[in-house]
Amino acid sequence: MSSSTSSSEAGGAERPAEWARFALTFVAAATLLSAAFLGTAFLIDPYDTGRSPLALKAGVPPQGPRTALASRGRDPRFTGAIIGNSHIQLVSPERLREKTGIPFVSLIAPATRPKESLATIDWFLRHHRSSPAQAIVVGVDRSWCTSDPSLLPDHPFPFWLLSHNTAAYLGGLMRYDLIEALPRRVAYLLSENAGRGRPDGYWDYDAAGSPPRAKTRTSLETPIETGGGNVAGPFPAAAGLEALMAAAPQTALILVRPPVYVTALPRPGTRDASADAACREAFAGLATRRAKTALVDWRVDRPPLHDPNLFFDHGHYRQPIARLLEQDIADALGKVAK
Repeated sequence: MSSSTSSSEAGGAERPAEWARFALTFVAAATLLSAAFLGTAFLIDPYDTGRSPLALKAGVPPQGPRTALASRGRDPRFTGAIIGNSHIQLVSPERLREKTGIPFVSLIAPATRPKESLATIDWFLRHHRSSPAQAIVVGVDRSWCTSDPSLLPDHPFPFWLLSHNTAAYLGGLMRYDLIEALPRRVAYLLSENAGRGRPDGYWDYDAAGSPPRAKTRTSLETPIETGGGNVAGPFPAAAGLEALMAAAPQTALILVRPPVYVTALPRPGTRDASADAACREAFAGLATRRAKTALVDWRVDRPPLHDPNLFFDHGHYRQPIARLLEQDIADALGKVAK
């Protein structure tokens, strides 16, 4: 009886030890696999950040603009950049180049706010030291009028991809999306005929066609407030942009207040108008203090802003207005470059 009991107790004591060895083996194997996966990803550089020590084919396969920003923003062929969200998306880098002689890239990402734009500008400037950045065009919509110093984004954004910190970049690579991104990257690197995402980043949403006109007209004729609500300041986005651009005094900076349909312009005498004026003054002040800087303001009453056929909604215009805006940007660049 005592012999049987001793044997049972000895077996019970061994089971926890076996589980401990199994757990350690599992953790070690998982760690090695993760390290191998991460090391492979770092070398293959799935988003073409330039961090890999290998000489890899430039560019990325077609993908969303957020993950393509790193590749496009470091391309030395482009010394001008268009930064912002869909409110400046129709400004064509190709047409701006024709008007100014500056090779532009569109680094827009829909639904982004100032924090994302500042990170993108920082990435572009950091990668244009040997081929200095000539000009940056920034779309300054109502999101830039906030008084919130955190400048929190509304939607996920890969800040890790544009980070100064390699550890932050490696941490960002450990994501489920990479399981899909790596095979696409390998196929792109190995194939001579692999499709490449458009290098200048331009995407014309107007080419998709117009929405139902009756529905659009009804929506457009309903007034909305777009001043941002910040009457007294501060304006941390303007301050952040000014501080960032201090490191690039040779780079022209064009601040664009994008077009809106007339019913989105603030009504005189309202709090919305006061907030809009305060925000405008914050960026006009930046343009006054900084050399080689200009403000292009399309949030004022102009004839094209009364034509509902030129708008998808209150804040998204069509190509005829984009062409006019491009000319104003080119004219402003011509003046500040003198």
